[in-house]
Amino acid sequence: MKKIKFLLSVFLIMLIIPTPVRAAEADFCLRTSAIWQFIGYALYAVKIIIPLIIIVFGIIDFIKAVMSSDDNAIKKAATSLLKRAIAGVAIFFVPTIVTVVFNLIENFTGGLEPITECKTCLLNPTSDTCEGYIKEAEDLRKANN
Repeated sequence: MKKIKFLLSVFLIMLIIPTPVRAAEADFCLRTSAIWQFIGYALYAVKIIIPLIIIVFGIIDFIKAVMSSDDNAIKKAATSLLKRAIAGVAIFFVPTIVTVVFNLIENFTGGLEPITECKTCLLNPTSDTCEGYIKEAEDLRKANN
């Protein structure tokens, strides 16, 4: 847990401190667009799986509570379902948070590093634009070899 907190703090510090971007690093988002697309697909999967898990666990909790015919168990199941639903709704705010973070990065770097590819492939991995970025990155890799 301490390692995760440390890595998160280092990442946040890197976001806050603007650094000049060399020409070789300017295409970072383009070169890593396949990774951003993969993370975008994972985010989509999470958006589908989390509500399903919440529904299944909610049904299981309520069935147990009704079978025990205990009013406190039913209240506890309802409270648990509410907490899970709030956590489930929070996952849908991730794209908004990602957009804000990317806008902060653009502001801190003064627009030196184009991050359009990162944002596009992360928030819309199924788009033709993202596929074009991945193809362009492959062409760039082939040209450098």
